[in-house]
Amino acid sequence: MAAALDSRLTHSGNEPTFCGTGYGTGSNQISGGLVAVTMSDIARLAGVSKTTVSRVLNDKPDVDEVTAARVRRLMAEHGYTPSARAVGLARGQTRTVGMLVPSLSWPWMSDVLQGAVDVLEVEGYGLLLYTTTRGEESLAQFAAHVSSSSFDGLLVIEPPNTMDYIASLYESGLPVVLIDDRGHHPEFPSVGTTNAAGGEQAAAHLVASGRCRLAMITGPREYGCTTDRSKGFRDEARRAHAAVARNAVVEGDFTEQGGYDAMSRLLRVGEFDGLFAHNDLMAIGAMRALRAAGRSVPADVAVVGFDDIPTAAHTEPPLTTVRQPSREMASTAAHTLLAQLGGNPAATETQILPTSLVVRGSAPETTTDGVRRRGRRTTA
Repeated sequence: MAAALDSRLTHSGNEPTFCGTGYGTGSNQISGGLVAVTMSDIARLAGVSKTTVSRVLNDKPDVDEVTAARVRRLMAEHGYTPSARAVGLARGQTRTVGMLVPSLSWPWMSDVLQGAVDVLEVEGYGLLLYTTTRGEESLAQFAAHVSSSSFDGLLVIEPPNTMDYIASLYESGLPVVLIDDRGHHPEFPSVGTTNAAGGEQAAAHLVASGRCRLAMITGPREYGCTTDRSKGFRDEARRAHAAVARNAVVEGDFTEQGGYDAMSRLLRVGEFDGLFAHNDLMAIGAMRALRAAGRSVPADVAVVGFDDIPTAAHTEPPLTTVRQPSREMASTAAHTLLAQLGGNPAATETQILPTSLVVRGSAPETTTDGVRRRGRRTTA
């Protein structure tokens, strides 16, 4: 079964104003945008999970009579009238999963989509894909699909300024799993990678190859992955007695041009012989800026990226990078979401998949006799 792609093409702007969640609230939505009692409220009052409330709504036989009676009494007392979509929550009526992402232009997005589709197709589910390229307009269309019960659960790579709305959907009973939880939201089931360990791998490799004056181009500071990768890199450099000067750290924006601009700034403020960029696009932009300044990679500056996008193996020189297991993360997230749709409790801990170092020509391994070796991979 081919997965259907309902694409809302590519990047995001402002957060829209939503009147309620449009999900699982039935007649409880009050004019003016306030939402009264939700499935989550009933679950809290009854001292049970949202899954149990859903099972009561669906007359499942595996809920004891006392608990079921308490849930029904509370729904009556608080005027909770579930929508048809909420009643069908445990049944997975649409056999479709939604996926909300910032943009399809991200270089590793194809791996993420393939990882999710590989799992969903086997289980007979389709995929509806939404992006936030048009900001408020895109998100309003997404909200309309939520209200019309177009899918049973949601996979999310967090677009900017959407978390409050996504949280409201989850609180209203929509199963949600985050992929690459950059902001660290422990209230959601999520799948991430070892960002701190990846930063450690980058620093350890640069030091082991003879680099002692290190620089770093970070991602935007509001992202949790930026904090983790920076901390891992700094901690490992400190343990190895390598210097990361304060003026040798520049914030980037995860784009190739951002990497070029950040490297241009670094070249004006100090000397360094090893660079860690928080993603491959910025690393590629940094190498371009180094060439423009007459610096050789890796002879003058060794460069390590993060992600292992397809382009990384084909740059000049090929890019050494920390591989993020994007496809595996999406597959794990899809399995986790389908388990919730099957009635299992939501995962309470982030599932972490390890990074691995892929050694190529931009930062080759150097042995004690000065011979450089390429193509090695190590796992965190």
